[in-house]
Amino acid sequence: MTASVDKLEQPKQAFAYIWLAYTGFLFIEPIMVPSRNMWLGTLAVLGIFLVIFVVYVRIIDAGQQRPTWAIVATFVLGLVAFPWNQGASTFFVYTAAFIPFSVHSTKRVLLLFFGECLCIVGEHFIFPRQGAFHVDWFNVAFAIFLLLVIGGGNIFFAQQKRADCKLRMAHEEIEAIAAVAERERIARDLHDVLGHTLSVITLKAELAGRLLETDPKRAAAEIAEVERTARTALAEVREAIGGYRARGLAAEIETARRALDAAGVTLLAEFPAEGGSTLSAAEETVLALALREAVTNIVRHARAKTCRLRFIIQDGNRRLLVEDDGKHALLREGNGLRGMRERVESIGGQLSLTREQGTQLLIELPLRVEPAA
Repeated sequence: MTASVDKLEQPKQAFAYIWLAYTGFLFIEPIMVPSRNMWLGTLAVLGIFLVIFVVYVRIIDAGQQRPTWAIVATFVLGLVAFPWNQGASTFFVYTAAFIPFSVHSTKRVLLLFFGECLCIVGEHFIFPRQGAFHVDWFNVAFAIFLLLVIGGGNIFFAQQKRADCKLRMAHEEIEAIAAVAERERIARDLHDVLGHTLSVITLKAELAGRLLETDPKRAAAEIAEVERTARTALAEVREAIGGYRARGLAAEIETARRALDAAGVTLLAEFPAEGGSTLSAAEETVLALALREAVTNIVRHARAKTCRLRFIIQDGNRRLLVEDDGKHALLREGNGLRGMRERVESIGGQLSLTREQGTQLLIELPLRVEPAA
């Protein structure tokens, strides 16, 4: 899975070169305190970094695993250049930006950030503000600030991309499994539906053929029976195939279980066997789509451990409640939630979302009153 995650996370090669803008920090000191040696050293350091960066981007663009040596080389380049060119702190920023996409453990990433900060502070004591090489506290603090801000932000983006990738892979796997299972179901249904019926049609057609000259009236009756049997078989085939299009809420719950399992989330479902019988086809479709969107949000944003699903009939309403114990990073209502609300309201229902200890999504549909016979 790691190789697939890295492949899906790879940046567009042309877009990646935009981040070379940060190398502009290297030229602040040569411009402010110009000297031949400063310019030659800065250009030499920049040339080495450009080679590292281009190789790094091409390796990622080829779908290979992120090269650790490039991250280490960038950091070492910063340690070498920082004492005589304070703008070389940009190399620490590049290192902090690369690490979260190469190391999956947040604890390890934070430990590496802490090690970077120690190295930067250590250089202040090795090269105090005197002579040709110096590192003052202002530049040390500024370098650590950029490192933590940009590195911390990339921790979030790296986790988001990995969650998206896991969700995408889970959906692809679920779709493949569902397609195979559905083909097997259709094969079984068609065999059960058509096996006996086609045998009856064949026998009656043969009988009608033999009676055609000796007993035309009976032959006509047999042909009429063949026609009725064929029409019945056609209706049964349509019904069997139609089951593929309308999977229902129960099937969506099973799909949700597989997607949540792939993301490490436990699903606790309370769905009574008679619950689906109270729903019309349109209501069941709306609830199934709402459940799919809710599960997608949990996998992508919640970082939850448990998801609870309950379907109850209470106070004249049918209620679908989806709860998780995670912390959603996105608080605003996006297009998915807005579309979910519009679909629920279009069939006379209500949708409410609360975030206290985790997130609770509640969909209420009024209980239909069946007309008297």
